[in-house]
Order: sequence, then C-alpha cells, then structure tokens
Amino acid sequence: MEDVKKRKIEEASGNGEEISTYSEDHLRSLLDPLAKPQLVDLLAKLGSQYPSIAEEIKGVASADPVHRKLFVRGLAWNTSSDTLRAAFSEHGEIEEGAVIYDKASGKSRGYGFITYKYMESTQHALRAPSKLIDGRLAVCNLACEGLSGTSATLDLTQRKLYIGGLSPNVTSEMLLHFFGRHGDIEEGSVAYDKDTNESRGFGFVTFRTVEAAKKAIDDPQKTLGGRNIIVKLADSHKGRTVQAQLPPAMVPMALPLAAGYPQPGKAHAGATPVGYGYPQTVAAYPDSSYPSPPTAPYQAQSQIPYPYYIGKQ
Repeated sequence: MEDVKKRKIEEASGNGEEISTYSEDHLRSLLDPLAKPQLVDLLAKLGSQYPSIAEEIKGVASADPVHRKLFVRGLAWNTSSDTLRAAFSEHGEIEEGAVIYDKASGKSRGYGFITYKYMESTQHALRAPSKLIDGRLAVCNLACEGLSGTSATLDLTQRKLYIGGLSPNVTSEMLLHFFGRHGDIEEGSVAYDKDTNESRGFGFVTFRTVEAAKKAIDDPQKTLGGRNIIVKLADSHKGRTVQAQLPPAMVPMALPLAAGYPQPGKAHAGATPVGYGYPQTVAAYPDSSYPSPPTAPYQAQSQIPYPYYIGKQ
C-alpha cells in the first residue's frame, strides 16, 4: 500500500501537480460550514482548472437518472419512438427514449420520455423546451417535475389562447407561423381527432409572456386559411362552455301541489304535500237527525295551471 501511495506521489510530482498535505477528514471539516453557493463556485473554479476534477463532477452529476430524464408532451398521434429519439438526439447521446402507448387500443397517448446519458445534454435540451415534431409543437421538462415544470404557472390562464373556427386545411405549422409574429410560443397545435387524425376545427396556442397573448387577442387581423377565426383566452372559453351546458335557471325542480291538483303524468296520491300547513284532521260529528244531502255526480272540470291558480289566490 505504501508503495502505491509513493508511486502516485511520484507520478503527480512528475506531472507538475502539487501534492496536498491535508487529509480528507480535514478538508471535510473545512467545507462543511460553507454555503451551497460557495461550494458551487469553488468546484466550478477547480473544475475549470483541472480536467480530472471536471470529469469527476460530471460523473457525480449524471449518476442519478432523475437529472437526465425528460417528460415530452404534446406529441402527434402518429409520432413514433424512433422519431422522438431522432428529434432530441441533437442535444447529446440518448440512453433511452420511447413514446407511451395505450395498452388496450395500442395508440399513442400523446407523450413520451427521453433519458440522456449525461446531465449536461438534458440541460441543453431544456434551454429550448419547445420542439416541432411531426407538425406539432411538443414541450419537454424534467420528468421529476411533472406538468409543473414548464407551463403550469400562475399566469398560464393569461397566456393560453383558444383558437376556433379553423379551416380543415390549417395545419399546426400554419397556426404557429400565424401567431408567432406576436411573440415566442411555448406550446401550440391544432386539435386532431385520435381515430381519423383530422382537424377538429380548433386549436390552442400558449405564449411565453402575457403581453404576447394580449397582442394576439387585440390584433384585428384574424383571418387564417380563408376564414375569420376566434381568438380568446382558453380559460374563458372553457367557462362559457360549462355554463351553456348547465344553466342554473334550467335545473328541474319538483314543486309541491295542493290536493286535488295532480301533477301531469302522475296519478294523484291524495297525500298532503310537504311544505303546506293544512289543518289537522277534525273528529267526526256525532249522529244527528239531519239527513245528509245527496251527493252530486262528479263532473270533470278544466284544469287550472298551478302557477296561475296561486296567483289568483
């Protein structure tokens, strides 16, 4: 063991490197009180001066796949795993990459994952998270962050636009080119049918800034593909749709009716409706010498609508 240490010292001396006289425990005691920014600056400085330290830092940083795995969403239904890997291979060597398919139908679920061999490749890909793949603008972020990594921010509702009234001939490339004049686009695509892969006549565009989204809404030139298109906040469109489907005034309610006025389509049960304070049942009169008057035959009379009857009372 001593011979090995002596040989390393001689090799380091021959290379002109200074030999540290500090033990590892001593260095740890010196580094322990330092804050993270100080440690980062120190390692960055040493790594830039000594290639061996730089390689050590690179290996430690890339050891955990959490720092190398990307989640890619917004993929076209026809995008394959090979196409996905080819699109992200420009940033570095890929260790693993695949589109996720539905087990039952065998069709793409519109997202996938890319795992790089080195962390620096992942960081390089994240500098430009939006990428046009098979006519759709896909977006990537660290898989460990889920959907919160890119666009799930507080101002997303002010940056995401609904684009309606699109011609069937309008593609995602045309949509992105048309709205790209207002600012950088983070995500956007025409909505396509999963089975036929045909346009559904609308799409979405998410800008990087709120200002760019406002410019797109205020722009008077809203003609694309020979049609006048609808441009508004996606959140407002969603709220309008829900309100139209469930109007509060149209909620059916069963109103209690008084005895003798049956509800349409139901047999009259003769029970006292809930909510009306009718007098309690009175005891029968004792027998008397007065004969009971003859009962007149019942004749059907025209029904009076309940609301009208109440109003007259």
